[in-house]
Amino acid sequence: MIPKDATASALELAREVLEIEADAVRALIARLDQRFLEAVSLILACRGRVIVSGIGKSGHIARKIASTLSSTGTPAYFVHPAEASHGDLGMIQRDDVFIGISHSGESDELLLILPLVRRQGAKLIVMTGNAQSALAREADVVLDAGVSQEACPLNLAPTASTTAALALGDALAVALLKARDFSAADFARSHPGGALGRRLLVHVSDLMRSGGDVPKVGVDARLGDAIAEITRAGLGMTAVVDGSGRVCGIFTDGDLRRALGRHSDLGATGVAACMTRAPRTIRPEALAAEAVKIMDDHRISQLLVVNAQGELVGALNMHDLFRAKVL
Repeated sequence: MIPKDATASALELAREVLEIEADAVRALIARLDQRFLEAVSLILACRGRVIVSGIGKSGHIARKIASTLSSTGTPAYFVHPAEASHGDLGMIQRDDVFIGISHSGESDELLLILPLVRRQGAKLIVMTGNAQSALAREADVVLDAGVSQEACPLNLAPTASTTAALALGDALAVALLKARDFSAADFARSHPGGALGRRLLVHVSDLMRSGGDVPKVGVDARLGDAIAEITRAGLGMTAVVDGSGRVCGIFTDGDLRRALGRHSDLGATGVAACMTRAPRTIRPEALAAEAVKIMDDHRISQLLVVNAQGELVGALNMHDLFRAKVL
């Protein structure tokens, strides 16, 4: 059990850490200048790959930046500078862009391989907190990731500086994404697994009920027919369509409960008098994630699927989305 005074101290320190790191990222905004645009242009013109490298904590940041670049349309990979001097340097070619990350700008491992990177003909971007450093002097473009202080109380452990470098790398990746017109569909192709893949790759047509599984009655049907169709399909609703198959409305369990309070003779009542007109619909080519948003926004659990002419082609409910793990 943490003593009460120690708990208060820990919370105070944690808040101070977050403030220092937030200030470090915020300070980058005013320092973004032509050099950032030059880095973007250099990478856009790259005919090879982007290689990101760093040692220690900067190495961890370099790995994440390389991963973010790759997943947003800029092919990139991480090279460990120590391994580069033992053979991995062969991965770097003339048409590549090399991004070296070092807060001090004096990392021996990076300085050792820079002349060889230059000899290969690759372009060099350095992300550093010291624009006068040895690494910066070798660079084609220097990105200023300096911070006024680390969040560590000793001002030693890389904390604010690694956060600033990570944020600057994200800014670079997103700027490149925009410049390449990288779309959600492009993103989905590089994220086929997991929740992201399911949300971005699955379409309504992949999940919807179709054919005889879609409950529907004609606009002239009686309530008894509509209730029987709801029971048959088990979706808690039925579509109401005209003679051409275009959707006129939807009749749900909720509409039935409301009808019970308004109509004494359900057998003689037409479904058109009780249905919900102009229901929410979705197209089959829409993403399943769009169906989720419509259902959430309008607090409904079913959607009718229609084509461009408004004709009923399918039905979808929340359970279909749960089974597909889109939710």
